[in-house]
Amino acid sequence: MSSPPAYPSIRISGCWALGAEGSSNAESLDRLLPPLATGRSPRKRTTSQCKSEPPLLRTSKRTIYTAGRPPWYNEHGTQSKEAFVIGLGGGSASGKTTVARMIIEALDVPWVVLLSMDSFYKVLSSQQQGQAAHNNFNFDHPDAFDFDLIISTLKKLKQGKSVKVPIYDFTTHSRKKDWKILYGANVIIFEGIMAFADKTLLELLDMKIFVDTDSDIRLVRRLRRDISDRGRDIEGVIKQYNKFVKPAFDQYIQPTMRLADIVVPRGSGNTVAIDLIVQHVHSQLEERELSVRAALASAHQCHPLPRTLSVLKSTPQVRGMHTIIRDKETSRDEFIFYSKRLMRLLIEHALSFLPFQECVVQTPQGQDYCGKCYAGKQITGVSILRAGETMEPALRAVCKDVRIGTILIQTNQLTGEPELHYLRLPKDISDDHVILMDCTVSTGAAAMMAVRVLLDHDVPEDKIFLLSLLMAEMGVHSVAYAFPRVKIITTAVDKRVNDLFRIIPGIGNFGDRYFGTDAVPDGSDEEEMVATN
Repeated sequence: MSSPPAYPSIRISGCWALGAEGSSNAESLDRLLPPLATGRSPRKRTTSQCKSEPPLLRTSKRTIYTAGRPPWYNEHGTQSKEAFVIGLGGGSASGKTTVARMIIEALDVPWVVLLSMDSFYKVLSSQQQGQAAHNNFNFDHPDAFDFDLIISTLKKLKQGKSVKVPIYDFTTHSRKKDWKILYGANVIIFEGIMAFADKTLLELLDMKIFVDTDSDIRLVRRLRRDISDRGRDIEGVIKQYNKFVKPAFDQYIQPTMRLADIVVPRGSGNTVAIDLIVQHVHSQLEERELSVRAALASAHQCHPLPRTLSVLKSTPQVRGMHTIIRDKETSRDEFIFYSKRLMRLLIEHALSFLPFQECVVQTPQGQDYCGKCYAGKQITGVSILRAGETMEPALRAVCKDVRIGTILIQTNQLTGEPELHYLRLPKDISDDHVILMDCTVSTGAAAMMAVRVLLDHDVPEDKIFLLSLLMAEMGVHSVAYAFPRVKIITTAVDKRVNDLFRIIPGIGNFGDRYFGTDAVPDGSDEEEMVATN
């Protein structure tokens, strides 16, 4: 991986952007990269706004989210852009976390992840635990951190994967049993005192910021924090500061300032520096924007339908129910009734593709019966909101104790691209067969995003089953081309999609007809259209 370009030495209202000049103490940092080359490409100036309200719009009949995560993959279903990673270093109690939160607030973009180095302290032995209890263990040394876990976690996050982050208890100096799940980062802010203290870690950072705060201020903050939040006594805090914290800063932390692209004096009080950082991140995000739906609309046409597609047999009963739900004059009650019947048939048909194995049971007459039983660990249903949730009752009716997850994907009306707004998935979903449910699939853009989310959570591709009442050929081809091992199951496939991404002849907006809400003008069949600020 090539290193990002360094910045020439400039000073803007108390904000230094550093070049390659080093520090005389750099020799003590044997894990650091060599000085970086200078040179900076011109950046497009952008503006940012700060909002405290959640990104959603409420009307009398629905809630529409107005900010989401745009596609992070191409029409092939593979990741085509990595998350932008900001490294935030500085001394203990320099205000790194406060600066990080101010950057997040000023960025005003969704899907920003804050990853703290404090979560990655190594597990202490019983002897080290005793030393820590008497303030005799050096938590400010590079050896106190699990850099292997930090690097693997940051790599996975940067690649768009879901990660488990340990939770550290500063009172007991130990990791808790629970883990925190992080996923879906467009921007990652990684902060910690040793953020720049490893060569491999430095290569993962797209932008490096050093928060430079006066040592007296840092000591006062540390006293307040450790006494009030971590239950320490003042004598122990001062002892630890003089014995470990201050020497570590002089030897390991301050020399890393030379590697920073930007140095922020006074920490959170330097709003000019924070604005400069935000402008740069916005320009980087603009350069990484993708257009997926347009590519899907022009690809894979005139190809035979894939072998991974299974269409429910078109019996007179099935065609009769399709006739009713496709009729624009059908009442809402009848639409719901016959849709539910089709969903039940679809679910039953889909379950026949799950793996089964031979098993023998004994009947009440005392005789052996050679039958079949499910060969997997568990079945999980995941609905693409909002229309997909209408299929949940049918799944629950035939799968006892099935787990349910949800994904909210909506189309941005300005860009035409799907955006991920929300997800809730069961724990350890990677071990399950997953039934992904959406009532209609036109271009396949939303379905592809949902499949990509499942893959990012380590669900094997061949364990994903995409179920839909109605699909367009374009959507079938898009999903099958990107994910050739995903099983696609539907009750019918229509030939065309019009310029508004509606299936032709189609069924209309399923969610609006089912829930009795007003149709969004020019909305697609797959998901609701939203406007962004």
